[in-house]
Amino acid sequence: MVKLNKKQSLYADMALIVVAIIWGSGFVVVKNGLDELTPLFMNSMRFIIASILMSIVFFKKFKKINKSDIIAGAIVGFFLFSAFAAQTVGLQFTTASKQAFLTATNVVMVPFLFWFISKRKPHNLEILATFITLIGIAFLTLERGVSLNGGDLLTLLCALLFAAHITSIGHFSKKHDPIVLTILQLIFAAIFSIIIAILFEPINLEISGQGWFTVLYLGGVSTLIAFLIQTVAQKYTTSTHAAIILSLEAVFGTLFSILLLGELFTIKMVIGSVIIFIGIITAETKWQFLSKKRITKKV
Repeated sequence: MVKLNKKQSLYADMALIVVAIIWGSGFVVVKNGLDELTPLFMNSMRFIIASILMSIVFFKKFKKINKSDIIAGAIVGFFLFSAFAAQTVGLQFTTASKQAFLTATNVVMVPFLFWFISKRKPHNLEILATFITLIGIAFLTLERGVSLNGGDLLTLLCALLFAAHITSIGHFSKKHDPIVLTILQLIFAAIFSIIIAILFEPINLEISGQGWFTVLYLGGVSTLIAFLIQTVAQKYTTSTHAAIILSLEAVFGTLFSILLLGELFTIKMVIGSVIIFIGIITAETKWQFLSKKRITKKV
């Protein structure tokens, strides 16, 4: 198991912020892409493109995969595929703002899944930070009270699956090459997505320039680059930290929606962003810098 140090953890958390920015921008791209592409077909295209590019770029590593790598990649890839499938299908029956909140509840699930798998309890302030972050996400995304329908239940399932995905990456990336693990999870996610898309959706191969931009951006940037960074970064940080940092996706998604889609910016969004930031500071520093200041003053 990799022993974490503060410098590596800091770089890892900074890298995960980049992932959150990329995923935040993906909300706008997906929103536009759904005007032309069906959800499951879009997912299959993004994973096919990402897995092919990844295999070509890292072909030397790809040749060295073993049975243990394949099993780990299949498990992580299944969680990745099923989370996206539940999310995209659920979005057809609920609002985007409600889904953003319900999906982000994975930030609360991750510490407890990590605890269950590793038998090591997260720090109490990390658990507190997840609930603080959840409150912030609620302020940022919810416009009215929450009432659950079929789409919302699928989205809650999606949140659980994303939590399992983050936790499984945290577990396997300590024992396997992160690049190999990324390649394999994308390949398996592509295989699962293709099968489900063929079974449940009409396949339309007539794609416009805008449609190709959507699948290429989602495959090359939001999937290949983002998941590669995430998998490598989680080798040097905890699953709980990763979940809290990645919850910034909701913040960046809101900002991109305001800038590119012309959505309104409200005081409630500001409050939500500040609360999320407090949650991240709580998880990252555990407010130790306050006690250091007190010690300095006494001296």
